[in-house]
Amino acid sequence: MSFMTVLSDPPVGSFRLSMLIYDSKYRSYTFQFIALMIVISLFAYLGSNLLTNLQAAGLNISYGFLGESSNYDINQSLIDYSSRSTHLRAAFVGALNTLLVAFLACITATIIGVIAGVLRLSPNWLVRKLMAAYVEAFRNVPVLIWIIIIFTILTAVLPAPSAFRGENPDATMLFGAIAFTNRGLYLPAPIWGPGSLILGVIFVASIIGVFAYRSYATKLLFDTGRLLPMGWPSFAILILPTLLAYFILGRPVTLEYPELAGFNFQGGIQILGSLIALWWALAIYTGAFIAENVRAGIQSVSKGQAEAAASLGMRPNRTMNLVVLPQALRVIIPPLISNYLNITKNSSLAIAVGYMDITGTLGGITLNQTGRAIECILLLMAFYLVISLTISGLMNVYNNAVKLKER
Repeated sequence: MSFMTVLSDPPVGSFRLSMLIYDSKYRSYTFQFIALMIVISLFAYLGSNLLTNLQAAGLNISYGFLGESSNYDINQSLIDYSSRSTHLRAAFVGALNTLLVAFLACITATIIGVIAGVLRLSPNWLVRKLMAAYVEAFRNVPVLIWIIIIFTILTAVLPAPSAFRGENPDATMLFGAIAFTNRGLYLPAPIWGPGSLILGVIFVASIIGVFAYRSYATKLLFDTGRLLPMGWPSFAILILPTLLAYFILGRPVTLEYPELAGFNFQGGIQILGSLIALWWALAIYTGAFIAENVRAGIQSVSKGQAEAAASLGMRPNRTMNLVVLPQALRVIIPPLISNYLNITKNSSLAIAVGYMDITGTLGGITLNQTGRAIECILLLMAFYLVISLTISGLMNVYNNAVKLKER
């Protein structure tokens, strides 16, 4: 009787330099280290070459220009800004504008995508075909074209502010407080009085209460099978405490309505047409991709799951919300992260309609005025890198929280 022993690795013993090549345990680390050294050397060479060329041209990398006066206006700003502000503040204004449109577009695109994705599987032939036409039309046309189309429609169709003037105006304000014009949308602005901070805290607590109630109702359903209503209790928790506090505190929040003065509206909040066009173009365009992700996620769930829920007497909408979609999220979320990143990066097309995001401020006017192209581009790259990594990290945390956990 004979025995054969196959050894893929040498017996464990004292470490020798030859093991870095001949031992499979260490060989992979050796090659990775060599590759890392090559990459570091390449970047060091490129950086050294850049600094040498800059010195030869009499240039040096400096960010002192950020403290200089910008000397240009920005059409929409979430914080106080004037042409006497610094380039750093102008860049900060542009960054906030970028985050604003990206946030609005992500939320709107998710809502549109989920609705369209579910309707893509509707048993109604007409609804199903309309959603298919929406998906194919919007995702196969560049987003820049949709931005220009929506902006052109807004400026060509909507009336000018002067149309709201006179005894018989050509246009009327919605509810006497909202004006849609070719210059943008005018809304009432809140005026925060004494007690408004308390009111805000109560409203935030109400939002937390809604999530807490829905979490409790879901846990109760899974543990005992008892089904609590979701809709009206959530609405009551969200609205009633804030509404009661509003009157008890003596109406601490009032509204400033936009009024026509001269050739434009004064007061209130103005949302530029360029922001609306960019927001909705990004939302509708990306929503078409999200719709396909949602459709694929729903179809990845076995039909037996829905049939089992129906056999228990669950209505179709509850089957979708409680059975199908939670299982489909494992397929939906990973590509959804890429769609959110695309929205953030595609927002740099804002300059096409004159919306001043960070690309238009730091990467546009500031760069042209100061001539600091390398510094501005490096800051732009760092901004988009940080935002993209933040979005990816948060979505991955959420993905790990909702993914299926095997027993």
